[in-house]
Amino acid sequence: MGNQLVWQERFNMGVDFIDDEHKKLFGILNRMFMYEDHEAKGQWACREGIKYFKDHALKHFIEEEQYMASINYSGFETHRHLHDDFRKKILPSLETELEQTKYSADSISHFLGVCAGWLIGHTLIEDHAITGETTSRWNKLMPDDEQAAMKHLITRLLFDLFQLDAKLVSESYGGEKFGKGIYYRLVYDTGEDKKWEVILALEEKLVLNTIGVIMGIQSHEVNVMLVNAARYVAQQLTNYIRETFPSFGLHDLVEENLLEYEQFRAIFDEQNPQYSLLFNTGEGYFAYCIIAPHLLHNIGEIPIKAENAMNEVKKYIDNNKEDGKNKILIADDSGFMRKSMSELLGKDYDVMQADSGLSVIRSITLDRPDLILLDYDMPVCNGFQVLEMIRSEKEFKDIPVIFLTGRADRETVEKILPLNPEAYILKSLPPEQIKKAISNYFKRRDKVHRQL
Repeated sequence: MGNQLVWQERFNMGVDFIDDEHKKLFGILNRMFMYEDHEAKGQWACREGIKYFKDHALKHFIEEEQYMASINYSGFETHRHLHDDFRKKILPSLETELEQTKYSADSISHFLGVCAGWLIGHTLIEDHAITGETTSRWNKLMPDDEQAAMKHLITRLLFDLFQLDAKLVSESYGGEKFGKGIYYRLVYDTGEDKKWEVILALEEKLVLNTIGVIMGIQSHEVNVMLVNAARYVAQQLTNYIRETFPSFGLHDLVEENLLEYEQFRAIFDEQNPQYSLLFNTGEGYFAYCIIAPHLLHNIGEIPIKAENAMNEVKKYIDNNKEDGKNKILIADDSGFMRKSMSELLGKDYDVMQADSGLSVIRSITLDRPDLILLDYDMPVCNGFQVLEMIRSEKEFKDIPVIFLTGRADRETVEKILPLNPEAYILKSLPPEQIKKAISNYFKRRDKVHRQL
């Protein structure tokens, strides 16, 4: 496969015996990567390598814990808890899968992806905290300061993990689509018959340009191993955040899912997250959202477990492959209308949604659509004002817009004509006529393009 964990200087934390052991763990995984595709000796080599990796990892945890105790590291108990989670939960579940499948290629790939992701995240976040390179300075902040604290902590973690100077785009991200994304959901028990969930949205190119580079993956598309590695890097990042913010009361991870964009967007339609931060890392967009899922309806997604992880990740990647569909942004403050139009157009088009004028502008900035279906009667900033803003920006002024609205009065139609909408369609038309009008627009556009 050509996967290789690339050791970088920033992985060094300045404690020689710990740095040396990290290099050994990277090296063991790399040797297994080398043999993964060699059928004759690959299974035997990986079986022996897994034992070797496990022995070294457990020995390393003991030595690292002894070092933390010797320097009276304040985060010792938290760090040991994370070690316990890996040695008592993650590793045993992976070993069970390997044994049940007789060390199949899929189970070996799953093992390597999970261990690589966990090792990258733990080394760059938790281990660097021992020497003060990452800090827990947010622990004593008052609840009113937590929003700013969360923003600064995530910015710092993205730099520690990937050397990215992330910029906050929004403190109230509304689930707008950005490029091609991976939507990863983690559900935590609070111990009080309630649960909290964390949703991370990562643009695929961000994953390829960070974790993919560290793993030496030379591809323009994510694969199963890379998604598994990304899952565990995301878990490490979230573990650090939940330990830094004890007021959340997050305890054990009880469920994880990979969401389709439509499922991810539906969560925002139902309940506003308590935290919803969107960052531009320079290599792709990253969103971090926290919400109380006991306020939500069941999203109906299959939980990822050790025994089904490979199949679920494969299915997720297959379902989200580029299909060359035109992108349509549906802009309407009515959740019912957005859902109805999404269901009508979803099979033939890549559908995005916006529920306000601000959301429209943010959506076209994040992921330029091929067509906007714009309602006229939206609160605060109506459709006419939204189209005025679009036409006033050089970068966006040529995005085609069709008004899909309940207004049929002559005054409104005459008002918008100078802004050059492609068409004016009434919501009262039968759904198939609306769909046909949109199809006819793309046929006319494609015909013009062929003539150029």
